[in-house]
Amino acid sequence: MEESQRQKKIASVLQRDLVDILQGAATQGGMRGIIISVSKVRVTADLTDAKVYLSIFPNNKAKVLLEGIRANKPMIRHELAQRTKNQLRRMPVLEFYVDDSLEHIDKIEKSLKGEDNPIQNPDLLDNRKKG
Repeated sequence: MEESQRQKKIASVLQRDLVDILQGAATQGGMRGIIISVSKVRVTADLTDAKVYLSIFPNNKAKVLLEGIRANKPMIRHELAQRTKNQLRRMPVLEFYVDDSLEHIDKIEKSLKGEDNPIQNPDLLDNRKKG
């Protein structure tokens, strides 16, 4: 089912404000050199839930940062509600996921260039989970 205009508009508002909140928290938290970007936000049709996909660089810090973000979900949701109070009546419940699509694209490019050959080394093909 295709997203409605309302869903797209709310997703873009959430995405823009979440970038500010998360990047600001990373800089204030003493995590210099870490880039957190919100690659996509999907809002359900009833506007109660939002799936937030994050790209975190460097990749080796992604799991730890995601756990920290999930632990601070109520605080992030409150800050987001303060920023969007004139645009949204109710704040959707946020669920955070790591967006590994850039990493997957990089693996495909390496395979196409012949650097990593998954036919010779089947361990290179990990089972990707759809989120």
